[in-house]
Amino acid sequence: MSHPDGPQQELSLSRMQSLIQEMYGDKDEARGIPGTFMWLMEEVGELSSALRENEAAGGPASEALAFEFADVLAWLATIANVAGVDLQDAFLKKYGTGCPGCEKLVCTCDNSEKP
Repeated sequence: MSHPDGPQQELSLSRMQSLIQEMYGDKDEARGIPGTFMWLMEEVGELSSALRENEAAGGPASEALAFEFADVLAWLATIANVAGVDLQDAFLKKYGTGCPGCEKLVCTCDNSEKP
């Protein structure tokens, strides 16, 4: 697939979310949050299977595994678009200055805690 701006070498989170909006926005709005969430969960399941297969193969990450990560990221951007959430802004507000639990750049929270 070609892109009018040429090949994308670097892609910000905001640009990725905008790209998904450009490609699928109308369909995503029509599907709504519940339907979009179900697609996201399906992709998370496919990622789980690909991780298991890749681990069993014992090699480096396969292209199929990488594509499953890409699918999960795309569906996360999709549901954020439908919900009106700017992922880059939300991420920076929560994690931009360090761990939200211990407030350090390198987390020192106990492993049993969820930061």
